[in-house]
Amino acid sequence: MATPLQLSTDRRDDGRIVLTAVGELDLSNVGVFTSALRQAAAGTDGSPLHIDLSAVEYLDSGAINVLFDHADAIDLVVNPMLLRVLTVSGLTDVVTVKPAPGS
Repeated sequence: MATPLQLSTDRRDDGRIVLTAVGELDLSNVGVFTSALRQAAAGTDGSPLHIDLSAVEYLDSGAINVLFDHADAIDLVVNPMLLRVLTVSGLTDVVTVKPAPGS
């Protein structure tokens, strides 16, 4: 059974595209996340795709690998509880990662 995940893509007033994930990212839904990320990234004008993971409480190594695969074209806002795993993985060394506001 797939882990609940909701994805949405929006364009901000400044033109930037934001991919928002809510739920958990794991092996059961990483393919859907990858497809949404690729589709959203295709709509950017060369600026980084903003990925909002502030409502994600868990992500596994598969999801981290997807983020690494797109490291040169993304920036992240994350739930603070994810900062440690993203730091240990080394993702914070190659991608701008910020804690969600109000955290």
